[in-house]
Amino acid sequence: MNGFFDIPSDLQHSWLGLIGLHLREALLPVAAGLLLALPLAQLCVRFRWLYPPVLGVTTVLYAVPSLAFFVVLIDYTGQTELTVMIPLAVYSLVVLIPAVVDGVRSVPDETLAAATAMGLGPVRRYLQVQLPIAAPAIIAGLRVATVSSISLVSVGTLIGNQGALGNLLADALKYDRPELAVNSVVTTAALAILCDAALVLLRVLLTPWMPRGTRGRPGPAARRESAEPEGAAR
Repeated sequence: MNGFFDIPSDLQHSWLGLIGLHLREALLPVAAGLLLALPLAQLCVRFRWLYPPVLGVTTVLYAVPSLAFFVVLIDYTGQTELTVMIPLAVYSLVVLIPAVVDGVRSVPDETLAAATAMGLGPVRRYLQVQLPIAAPAIIAGLRVATVSSISLVSVGTLIGNQGALGNLLADALKYDRPELAVNSVVTTAALAILCDAALVLLRVLLTPWMPRGTRGRPGPAARRESAEPEGAAR
């Protein structure tokens, strides 16, 4: 067990330090992706012709291997966390944009008409009416994007020990210590489960009006994306 937590000094982090680094590299891109997805999704809802090309572009970008992204970015951002986080933010869009669009489109027309009659403009109607009602679908998309991002951070080990917990996989081979590989896999899986549980709790807190039986059902976009083999495309 001591060897399990005995992190090689070349990683320059303790076990807890690697966990913090992994969460930072995984969650910040998802947050950035959500900030970008919200206005893009609203444009897609307002101008329906825009949705297919936006979805097509994000799908093509999702199909680009992370290593190819690294090759392009490394001349500009170097062997840094940013080189890892930019592709993860781009990958999250293919999940988050459809989730937001599906959620916003599910808002009843009667609700929108009532909000307009109360004097709410487009921005306030979007922020105060549409997004709260779309929260279950958005959080379902966030769950898929977050778990995917946590798993893909490990690829950063290819560019100078920027893979956080994934760096343990390389050191497991380098020092012939398989317990480091077990540490990496188990800890990464535990982080994914804990973050997913936190998002489920957030959804429950944000949607107290929903019957319990419907809180666990992800939106159509999230169901489609969850069926994809996340690691295969990378």
